[in-house]
This record gives sequence, structure tokens and C-alpha cells, in this order.
Amino acid sequence: MDSNSRGGPQGPELGDLLSMGLTIALCVMAGFGLGWLVDLPFGTFPVFALVGLLLGVIAAGGFVYRMFKRFQ
Repeated sequence: MDSNSRGGPQGPELGDLLSMGLTIALCVMAGFGLGWLVDLPFGTFPVFALVGLLLGVIAAGGFVYRMFKRFQ
């Protein structure tokens, strides 16, 4: 039986997983980078960088949740 002929939702394919990994990395890096840019003029380096990192991780987690929700 062909894997595409099964009824119901299919799992993520390689392209889905690769784009997911790239999106996770970009969310985390963008969050940290934007926080770092906010820290520069104020001289509060770790504060906003860590907040941005946390927001990036939350955004990445939300993306992963929505992505895998499609395959349930």
C-alpha cells in the first residue's frame, strides 16, 4: 500500500521539517537580535536581549504547535 493512499492526515515531509528548523532558528535569532538592538542605546545589555530571546522561543514554539496541529 502506498503511503499516500492511506486515509487521514499524513505526517510532515522533509521540506516541512527543514522549513520548521529554519523558522525556529530565525525566530530565536531575531528575538535575541532585536532585544540586543534595544539594549545598545540604553546600556542594559542582558535585559532586553533575554526578553527578546524568550519571545523568540515562544514564537518558535507557537509555530511548531501550529505546524504539527495540521498533521493530527
